[in-house]
Amino acid sequence: EYGLKEKHAKVYLACLELGSGSVLKISQKAGLPRSTTEVILTALQEKGFVSSFKKKNARYFSTEDPKRIIADAKAKAELLEKALPEFRELYARSNIIPTVRFYHGKQGMKTVFQEIIEDASAKELLAFSSIDDVFELLGKDFTNFVQKRVQRGMRSRVILRESEKAWERVKLGQSELRQVKLISPTYEHHSLFYVWGRKIAMISLKHEWSVLIIESEELAKSQKMCFEALWDSLPVPQVKDVR
Repeated sequence: EYGLKEKHAKVYLACLELGSGSVLKISQKAGLPRSTTEVILTALQEKGFVSSFKKKNARYFSTEDPKRIIADAKAKAELLEKALPEFRELYARSNIIPTVRFYHGKQGMKTVFQEIIEDASAKELLAFSSIDDVFELLGKDFTNFVQKRVQRGMRSRVILRESEKAWERVKLGQSELRQVKLISPTYEHHSLFYVWGRKIAMISLKHEWSVLIIESEELAKSQKMCFEALWDSLPVPQVKDVR
């Protein structure tokens, strides 16, 4: 408690029981080596838990009144409370500035999956993808991700290039908490694009396998608007057309 580690607490209590004592006496009482005790006593003195004085050319330590320690702790808490509005303002500013992370390879893609699943604030996942490339590259990892998303109860809306795999996603939509709309296969791309919460992930699925994660409230909002505009322009696939 009060920021003291176990050994620090032992030394403080030993000093408290003795009233005052030399480093040797305190170390014996605490059951710790003399050298360790001396280092800890110096640290406790810096924190204001003990004070030192000289007696017969030897250095002695005594504890400060526990009431004073509590008073000091309260004073520090009051200072922190006064500074809280400024801290909150700085925190708010830090959230305004976008953060960007770059990964390479499959591990980076798994990082995206993990962050989506662990983000409790995100209720829906938006995606734009070439599903054939996703399965070719990620296969079982992607299937496991979908299962975890469903277990978490997180719904998704996905825009896919039309293909046999894409139509399979349409058919499995309800069981996997997914709505799907399709674009023409003539719009060739090999990428995976996610938007959730205040994050955006852009993944290249060919050659370089690059992963870019951007965290920004404003940018995520803009990308959601772009997604919604495209989503609203596309027809709902009819299940009877599933091949």
